[in-house]
Amino acid sequence: MHHTPTTRPAALRRRRHRSVVVVGLLAVLALLGAACSSDDSSGGSTATSVPSGPEIVIGAQDFPESEILSEVYKQAFQAAGYPTSVQPVGGYRDLVFSSFDSGDINFTLEYAASMLNFLADPDQPAGSDATENVDLAEPLLAAEDLAIAEPSDAVDTNVFVMTKEKSDQLGITSLSDLAEKGADLKLGGPADCPTNAFCIRWLEREYGVDLSSSFVALGTGRPAALTEGEFDVAVLFSTDPETTQDEYVVLEADDTPLPADNIVPVMTQDLVDAYGQDFVDLVNKISAALTTANVTEMNKAYVVDKEDAADIAKAFLEDNELL
Repeated sequence: MHHTPTTRPAALRRRRHRSVVVVGLLAVLALLGAACSSDDSSGGSTATSVPSGPEIVIGAQDFPESEILSEVYKQAFQAAGYPTSVQPVGGYRDLVFSSFDSGDINFTLEYAASMLNFLADPDQPAGSDATENVDLAEPLLAAEDLAIAEPSDAVDTNVFVMTKEKSDQLGITSLSDLAEKGADLKLGGPADCPTNAFCIRWLEREYGVDLSSSFVALGTGRPAALTEGEFDVAVLFSTDPETTQDEYVVLEADDTPLPADNIVPVMTQDLVDAYGQDFVDLVNKISAALTTANVTEMNKAYVVDKEDAADIAKAFLEDNELL
């Protein structure tokens, strides 16, 4: 990627102060708009015009949540008048950022802590404060001509899960319990768990339990394999449908909080410059409607109920008065 310094994208993190001239101009325009609207006898609202600018191309990774969220933002942008499409970019973060670099995408949904680790490659991984993670990532993104919006309240991070039967049998309900009683248990999770900063290494660093020797790498069948007893503890995501089901127990991170992997939009600075504060405000408004609970519900609708991502996104936007 090009490392061209850019102006800090302040419009994304805080509203810029307006000059008196601009305020006066806006007041005149508002009066003109009101005069024009008085001639409209329909009583209905008209679509807000948007500046001329590039198509918003949202990069979607190849997992359900990314597909759903990309649909959410796409439909909201299109409803507001912004030309928008979705571009699949594969399943790895380096592909996302190389797609920014090549110009194939100019917008994506990221995860604050994991993104910070990728950008900074730190000895100490990102922490449990979303604002701090975003603040640390912001200058690293700006160096790539990228900007970051406000983080949502929705968090999708690794969680450690047992079946309720196994949890009750062993008396393990927290990660402290796992450290005390679970040294001989078998852990199942994604293939990158041994090197992922928030998986085996995080358990060992924060809770002093090393499950690397018993680790089993699994794909999408982790919950089923856990239920069938192929291993004792599964690494799932905090927005996976199974985290709300009674047959599973999410082990409480009682000593050290889980990383703040809040969902957060990232976009090119060119996109911000073209569409301005109105676009930034819309991005932040959509993000403000996201919670861990409703993202989990959308994932369930897609994975369990087999609903279409576009339909799920539309229902979410309507429920939150974003369409």
